[in-house]
Amino acid sequence: MRSRRVLFLVEMAIFSAIAVLLDIIPFLSFKLWAQGGSVSFSMVPVLIMAFRWGLKGGLTSGFLLGLYQILLGNAFLVTPVQTFLDYIVAFTLIGLAGLTSAQVAAAAHKNRVKRMVTGIIIGCFIGSLFRFLSHFTAGIVFYGNFAPPGQPVWLYSLIYNGGYMLPDFILSAVLVGLLFVNRPMLVQRK
Repeated sequence: MRSRRVLFLVEMAIFSAIAVLLDIIPFLSFKLWAQGGSVSFSMVPVLIMAFRWGLKGGLTSGFLLGLYQILLGNAFLVTPVQTFLDYIVAFTLIGLAGLTSAQVAAAAHKNRVKRMVTGIIIGCFIGSLFRFLSHFTAGIVFYGNFAPPGQPVWLYSLIYNGGYMLPDFILSAVLVGLLFVNRPMLVQRK
């Protein structure tokens, strides 16, 4: 039992650090907007933790990713509430992908590739959707002044946040899917 806890803590530290690096290394992250929002590989380590350790692993590693971005000065900060929504809440919610971790692990154990990939895609979608909703809400509340004249603020936030979240979801789902299809034993904690 103690060794599982140590393994969890070690993986948490490593995968959270990798997530930050994947977001700040210039050739691995494509910045789309001036106020933040990029397509990167940073969700992949959080999703891996979510599928390996369930909600606990996903939510905790997502939380750490958001916190590290603030602490390292990689965050676009407007107000404390915006910072909380755009970094702490949004990145923590990626971990909701862990809702499908049992399905993914069971499918990997039984070598049911289609079922495993389906669970991965659904989990990645859930985590990405809830991250998007947090950014979308912050966009409506805190970035409305950036909307072009005459454009509804909700539409501006939808376009802005959807513009990087949709490619981020697709990229992450494909990479995590390929990783676990080629190495299904990575889903299991040993």
